Amino acid sequence: MNELTDQQLLRNYSGQRSEAAFAELVRRHVDLVYSAAVRMVYDAHLAEDVTQGAFLALAQNARQLVERPVLSGWLHRTAQNLASKAVRSEVRRRAREQEAAAMNELLSTEPDVAWEHIAPHLDAALGELSEPDRDAVLLRYFERKSAREMAQALGISDEAAQRRVSRAVERLRESFTKRGISAGAGVLAAVISANAVQAAPVGLTATISTAVALAGTLTATTVATHSTLTTMNWISAKSIAAIVASALVAGTGTYLVQQRETNRLRMENQNLSAAQRQLGDEREAALTTATNSTDENERLQKEKSELLRLRGEVGLLRRQLKELEDMREMNRELQAALEQVTSAAKQGTSDAEAERQRQVAIAKMNDAKLRVLGLLMYANDNQDQIPKEFNQVSEYWGSADDALTKDMLMNTNQFEIVVHGSLAGITNRASVIAIREKEAIQINGKWFKTYGYVDGHSEFLSEPQGGFEAWEKVRMIAPPTSP
Repeated sequence: MNELTDQQLLRNYSGQRSEAAFAELVRRHVDLVYSAAVRMVYDAHLAEDVTQGAFLALAQNARQLVERPVLSGWLHRTAQNLASKAVRSEVRRRAREQEAAAMNELLSTEPDVAWEHIAPHLDAALGELSEPDRDAVLLRYFERKSAREMAQALGISDEAAQRRVSRAVERLRESFTKRGISAGAGVLAAVISANAVQAAPVGLTATISTAVALAGTLTATTVATHSTLTTMNWISAKSIAAIVASALVAGTGTYLVQQRETNRLRMENQNLSAAQRQLGDEREAALTTATNSTDENERLQKEKSELLRLRGEVGLLRRQLKELEDMREMNRELQAALEQVTSAAKQGTSDAEAERQRQVAIAKMNDAKLRVLGLLMYANDNQDQIPKEFNQVSEYWGSADDALTKDMLMNTNQFEIVVHGSLAGITNRASVIAIREKEAIQINGKWFKTYGYVDGHSEFLSEPQGGFEAWEKVRMIAPPTSP
């Protein structure tokens, strides 16, 4: 199987239902699909479901894909579509872009681009490429094909293949630049090539192959049952016609011959009636089995949907707890750094003042995010109800004896909660303000305020055109009216 191309394997599977051919296709591409799914859904278990769905779609569309020169591009697009239905990737992307844009004026970027900055945006950027450009990038940097192998797969010359890859990488670089990530084309290609494909969990290949085999068996059984019933009906009609014809012929013979023929036909008719009843019973049994299978599939699908929902909620809570702990540790470090930078700033150094301003911005954003996470965790434990005061969520910030928790409790008057009631009715959480800084601060002649949003992200925002009040008005939910 190793020497066959993807197209030959697809022909073997679509024409002969070769499970070995499909298993080889899964082995070749499962790492690429799983890696893309992990980047898009941020959850290993959900990524396995997306990967399995992509290969099930491949099995269902195998006949239409046998002439497709590059299969990895189709698999990536399919995985992207499946992942977009499982998570609200657009909301996350918009939140990340808003946060990057808000800090663009004050926060300096890292000199070296890191994979953790590229990974959250890589698949969206690949999705914006044209199909020929995306196929070229996947062949060169994901499947690690040589220039000659890539040219052969695309059906073009070596030079044309190199130009297509260079053009695609440049468009990827432009896409990352729009998202606030600056990197040279060479560096971007090297980072993607080194990190883009990771090994899928052990056993996932076997799980996918088994699921596809079972789906194929169910389809074959349904077709065979339909063919058998059709043949039975044809045999019955043919036998009845033969009986009528024989009776007409027998009528022209002697009484003895007629009687003997009548007895034979009567016996044959009885046998046919018994066979027809048996076939009818078998048909009813087959229909009952098919109905039970359909009901069982619907029940399993509902259970799977519920499992995915619960798994997503558990994953979200785990990420919130981890992010809460990371934010607390970062705030401790920032507090220490601020003391050092403030001491240096008193000596009149401009660099120290710039760094102090940067640290202030980061500290305020982290403080706001920590407070919002406390609100969300409180709501999760209280039927989605949002607390009215910060004192109600202090237990989620840490121990009451912790210095950071004491500091946050002493400075609760810097922020105020502006979202009320229940979280259940809020759909556009990335655009709804949960808390805001009461008073703006001035840095280098500009005014800034810090905001925390219902989805958990925060912004350190310079005064927009028209002022803070007008900007806040369209991003806040009016409090519920008293009955």
